[in-house]
This record gives sequence, structure tokens and C-alpha cells, in this order.
Amino acid sequence: MGFLDGKKALIVGVASNRSIAWGVAEAMHAQGAELAFTYQTEKLKSRVDKIAEATGSNLVLECDVEHDEHIDRVFDQLSDAWGRVDIIIHAVGFAPRDQLQGTFAEAVTREGFRIAHDISAYSFAALAKAGRPLMGADSSLLTLSYLGAVRAMPYYNVMGPAKASLEACVRYLAQSLGPDGIRVNGISAGPIKTLAAAGISNFRKMLDHVETRAPLRRTITAREVGDVAAFLCSDLARGVTGEITYVDSGYNILGMAELS
Repeated sequence: MGFLDGKKALIVGVASNRSIAWGVAEAMHAQGAELAFTYQTEKLKSRVDKIAEATGSNLVLECDVEHDEHIDRVFDQLSDAWGRVDIIIHAVGFAPRDQLQGTFAEAVTREGFRIAHDISAYSFAALAKAGRPLMGADSSLLTLSYLGAVRAMPYYNVMGPAKASLEACVRYLAQSLGPDGIRVNGISAGPIKTLAAAGISNFRKMLDHVETRAPLRRTITAREVGDVAAFLCSDLARGVTGEITYVDSGYNILGMAELS
């Protein structure tokens, strides 16, 4: 028996078993949830198929969140397969590579800013809007953020404002959907060595920094994020909505790095 027994969860954004989304899928599967997955392109489908197989799922659906018709089609397919959706996990974030180099002022462009916000923030609202008709009381939406939403971080650049927008979406969606009994939360995860992180300059130094300064003196794992995600989407967290929960070994509480 798991605390997600009977729940049906859509996970959007898992691209490999080296991702936070995989940690979420693994944890939710362990707690009894029935899962469905999306893939962005045919090139990524085989990876997602393997993840679905590992979690006992046969629902792998195409969805590029840049296209509303893709999002609508996913929920049409889930309506046919399940009749309802209890959980939506949004694990989507993207900015063009040139936007993550140098300083924010040097790198930012109008088009880069638009793309980062559209894919990383608006897509969460779009999924909530399209999925709402299939979600009843005690349903949950959850997204993944990062400390760069509230603090200036080296090389994160345009993704910082995009994640800030995403966190604002959490609050506004929580206020909008709360009367329907639908909860909306986010997790701000510390740096994890994932496939996506490979594109961030000096990422190894970021990991070393957290390991030496975070209160727990270590980085975190994708499964640790997944366990918190499973809790937040369960009835155990039925009184929690509109929150950004940090899973980062306590790094976010520090006001100044150690001086010694």
C-alpha cells in the first residue's frame, strides 16, 4: 500500500533516467500511482518508452508544450484512457544555449526571453487550463523551480526571470483553482547532476560549492526531490497549496557563504 494508491498522474518533461522528472516518476510509482508520460519529439520517444516500461505504464503521449493543440490532444487521450487526471507534474524548462552564457545583460535577447518564459512558465498554466476539466477535488499540480527564481545566480541568466514567472504562476493558479479543491505547488530543487544541467557553465563548481556550504554539507538526489513531490501531491499534504518547497540541503536559508 502506498499513499498514492489509486491516483493517476501525468508527468510532462521526463527525457531520460538522468533527470529530476525520473526521480519524481520513480517515487510516485513506488507509492502506487498509475503514470502517463509525454515526449517532445520522436527522437526522445524511445527513452521515455523505457521509463514508462520501468514504471508499468503503457501511456506515452506526444506533447511539445509550445503547441496548444499538442496539450489539448494529450488530455483528450487521457480522458479516453482514464476518464480523469489526479496529478499533473510539470518538469519543463528551456532557454536557448546562448542565453546561458556570459552575464544576463550581455546574453539576453527579446527572442530568448520570450522562448524561456513560454516554455518554462506559460506551459504550466497551459497544462493547468487544459487539464482542469479532468481534475476533481483533491487533485494536484506540481512544478519544478530553482533558487535562481529569487536570487541572481551565475550563468542562469534569463532562466531566473522565467522561473520567477513560474513561481508566480503557482500562486495565481493556487488561488484560481483552490475553490475546485485543486492544489498547486512547486519544488525548488538544489543543483543535481542531470542531463539538462550539462548545459550550464561551471556546473561542477556549483555542486562543489553546495557540498561545502549547505547546512547538510551535501547535494541532493533526484529521488529526494521525487519523494517530496509524491508527498505534496498526496492527500497527506491536502492542506498545502500555493507553496514553493525547497529541497536543497538547506542551502536557500543562508544569507552569506562561510567566510573561513
